[in-house]
Amino acid sequence: MPVSLSRREFLRQSALGAASLYAVSLSLADEPVSLPKKGKRPNVILILADDMGFSDIGCYGSEIRTPNLDRLANSGVRFSQAYNTARCCPSRAALLTGLYPHQAGIGHMVGNYGTPAYQGYLRTDCVTVAEVMREAGYRTWMSGKWHVGGNQAPNDPKTWHPGSPDQPTPLDRGFDRFFGTLGGAGSYYRPPLLMDQGKFITPEDKNFYYTNAIGENACAMIREAAEAKKPFFGYVAFTSPHWPLHALPEDIEKYRTRYRAGWDVLRAERHASLKKAGLIAADCPLSPRDDKVPAWDSIDVAQQEWESLRMATYAAIIDRMDQNIGRILDCLEATGERDNTLIIFASDNGGSEELLHDDGSNVARYHLPTSHGTLPRMGNIKGLAPGPEETFMSYGRAWANASDTPFRQFKKWVHEGGISTPLIVSYPGYADTHGRVAHDVCHFIDVLPTILEFTGATPPENFSGHHMTPLAGRSVLPAVATGKTLESRPYFWEHSGNRAVRVGDLKLVADAESPWELYDVRADRAELHDLASSHPVDVAALEKRYAAWAQSVGVLEYAELERRFKIPRD
Repeated sequence: MPVSLSRREFLRQSALGAASLYAVSLSLADEPVSLPKKGKRPNVILILADDMGFSDIGCYGSEIRTPNLDRLANSGVRFSQAYNTARCCPSRAALLTGLYPHQAGIGHMVGNYGTPAYQGYLRTDCVTVAEVMREAGYRTWMSGKWHVGGNQAPNDPKTWHPGSPDQPTPLDRGFDRFFGTLGGAGSYYRPPLLMDQGKFITPEDKNFYYTNAIGENACAMIREAAEAKKPFFGYVAFTSPHWPLHALPEDIEKYRTRYRAGWDVLRAERHASLKKAGLIAADCPLSPRDDKVPAWDSIDVAQQEWESLRMATYAAIIDRMDQNIGRILDCLEATGERDNTLIIFASDNGGSEELLHDDGSNVARYHLPTSHGTLPRMGNIKGLAPGPEETFMSYGRAWANASDTPFRQFKKWVHEGGISTPLIVSYPGYADTHGRVAHDVCHFIDVLPTILEFTGATPPENFSGHHMTPLAGRSVLPAVATGKTLESRPYFWEHSGNRAVRVGDLKLVADAESPWELYDVRADRAELHDLASSHPVDVAALEKRYAAWAQSVGVLEYAELERRFKIPRD
């Protein structure tokens, strides 16, 4: 049986434990936040987008139609300085456990590289939010992408061992119900590694589209919980808008001509919208176009048409995700649970600049039969229209640069473009939260503590025979509930050798095997003015903090990872 502390005592001790490890100062609210008393415990739904940039939804400056996410923002709070951990599975590990990815076992990706920090699946000395909530009497369910349970090659069934110690499924880590995929990517029409309650399945519906199926199953699980008259924790993990560019024709049609003005115009439009919404400072500059991206006017008309269609298809994928979020909201309304449900929405990393080679060589593991029994054409083949399942493309660096407006860099990097996420927290019971923007700095490690604070669930000190690692995050509920400014605390990042630490307004950041850069992110959120050479004392102090954290969580130098484990850089 788990040994439990009081909820706030556990959070307090977790913060103190983190402080001793990293030699930093942390704080929690002195008193619990007062929540509305409705006579029953609140539900929680955590919604995650996949490879979606900071400015890709309407309420964060986008032209893409996301009325349902906008509705959530209007009934809640948008954070302007929320951070993920730069990549799909590390972000999921942090989100689910309240720990840094290395502490949860996902220091790089889902390959096992021989150390607890890099084993590629969730460790047994951490507890997931589903495990905590189930112990608290909640019904727990998940619909969508898992990607924290070891490495299964989509094209090699010999590598599939779901439920084994090194390939835990959601059912092994606290979820009562699971529909979704174990791996990181794949066709939206015939997704590989698709499971329903622990069994691999193949879609039989000729109209199957994974985003719709995630929404449909989430709604079914909400109804099941309502019929059981139990509070629930739900995790909805879309693959949208991760490559491949698979979208339904009616959704593509909405955007077919929208992007013909190109990425330079789009970045300027979004930059203006973000400033108008108060999500970035009025004097925040737009970072220069990425130096590997050509000016839109410099490419020929035929390529412009193909490029604009790629972005239209990307927008269509987000549009369809939003439609399914609307279905989930409607289901909550129909079951009478909307006003008693906390909803949190975020993205796992910035826009993805990943190039799919035009021969498909770097995505060969996904070269699987379509629902028609044919093989798709793999890679970014110029002139080929994306969208149907016979194609397999990405939208490329230029459009990712627009997704991450106004920042620079992309998924995998820990500059602002790689780690800045939209974060919406919506609970209709707080009338004073409607449409507010919070400028507090927060991180995915803070999500689990926030859910605990909100629901009153008590996390275990010991669970399933293991002593739990103290939480690294802290609750941000005071910023949501009352608008109280959170006390500053440090945050850390490392992925693929890219590394950063932010303390207050100062951020020390570097690409793999590159020198440190220093930015005042309050004055220079776009990271355009490197202060490292003029502020060596700050660089040294922050580097010392980063080194203490890295050692405590088991970070290995990237050169060492390459040497010892032949770990791939992508």
